[in-house]
Amino acid sequence: MIEIKNLSKTFAAPDGDFQALKNINITVGDGDIFGIIGMSGAGKSTLVRCINMLERPTEGSVIIDGVDVGKLNNKELREVRRDVTMIFQGFNLLMQRTCLKNVCFPLELKGVKKKDAKKRALELLEIVGLSEKANAYPAQLSGGQQQRIAIARALTTNPKVLLCDEATSALDPKTTRSILSLLKEINQKLGITVIVITHQMSVIEEICNNVAILDNGQVAEQGKVSDIFSSPKSQTAKHLVFPDGGENIENTLKSERILRVVFNGANATDTPLIAKMAAEKGVFANILSASTKSIGDKAYGNMLLSFPNDENTLESAKEYLNSMDGLIAEEVK
Repeated sequence: MIEIKNLSKTFAAPDGDFQALKNINITVGDGDIFGIIGMSGAGKSTLVRCINMLERPTEGSVIIDGVDVGKLNNKELREVRRDVTMIFQGFNLLMQRTCLKNVCFPLELKGVKKKDAKKRALELLEIVGLSEKANAYPAQLSGGQQQRIAIARALTTNPKVLLCDEATSALDPKTTRSILSLLKEINQKLGITVIVITHQMSVIEEICNNVAILDNGQVAEQGKVSDIFSSPKSQTAKHLVFPDGGENIENTLKSERILRVVFNGANATDTPLIAKMAAEKGVFANILSASTKSIGDKAYGNMLLSFPNDENTLESAKEYLNSMDGLIAEEVK
């Protein structure tokens, strides 16, 4: 378990101190896939560097399996970093070494015999699906393949925690999905706790169980991904979950009532939802905005609907929509 308690980080600057993190409190359970999301400058990368003490917090503590890592000496901290490894947006591979030798490198530093290091590295290349690239050089690989090599290298020390700092930001959507699928597989098969740092809500949606949303160095909101996607409370969360505005309703008539409908795994059907509601309940709605997608036979996303300013009509619509599995409807005040 990772417990971040009352953590703050301040940097000295020529024009005055800058507080990058302010009283952060987050708990990550063993075996979880936990997301930390925020816009640029929110403090995400500073926080992840504080977890493994690449940055020392100004205040507060990071406790890993009951040990306050901020109180460890350098030798003890090096041992912790074998348990808490990291992958980056830029891959950080050694370009003059083959993929096999890149994965072997941490084992060599640890003093593992070359024969044993090679055996372990080949096993890890198999896990990430690139055993055939053992003798290739990073420059010969795609971005996604380079990230797979970086993941294999991070696994050499049999870590308990894998920190992913914007690990898919440089990749195209298809490659991103393949890397996220690999991380999920590693989490499930090896039991490794994964912490994902990202600015992309789609990444959180795809892989994470729980999430903390950072804004201006503070936790704006945290909880289960499904709960926050269904009903974000903070303005920051609403902006991330509903980037296409779902919140921009200034131009609606005062005589209208607005419902937000969140699709969180609802069954996708050929019959339009609004037409079905009208046919079955006699309740008619206007679509103000919609951002939905189908994954398999399930629908995800959100929709804003407007109704006449009539309490009975609104309640009838809410009752109908909330009766469906995977749908949540709430009024936008």
